[in-house]
Amino acid sequence: MTNNESSENYLETILILSQNRPVVRAVDIAAELNFKKSSVSVAMKKLRQSEHIVVSPEGFITLTESGREIAERIYERHQAISAWLTKLGVDPKVAVEDACRIEHVISAESFAAIKKHIET
Repeated sequence: MTNNESSENYLETILILSQNRPVVRAVDIAAELNFKKSSVSVAMKKLRQSEHIVVSPEGFITLTESGREIAERIYERHQAISAWLTKLGVDPKVAVEDACRIEHVISAESFAAIKKHIET
């Protein structure tokens, strides 16, 4: 599975859920994203094949090093962009929704410039 918006969203969701739960299961991801469990199962199979996650015999999902790297990069972008938009006066709900789309398409160069601007 190439890194596309869908796979990045799944990896980011696994990261977020793992921060608040002892284990993450496909049913947890489905509930969080409001997706059918069957859709999540297909995506988990692709993420497993691309070695971004491992799934225990009990069905517990864990990010691999590569999966965690992608998830953390996307999550950092999400947090920074939504905070920046909110600071610019965008409604927080709209800022979060827009950040969800922007985080996948923004170049590393542009994100670095935004991040530098935010931090100064």
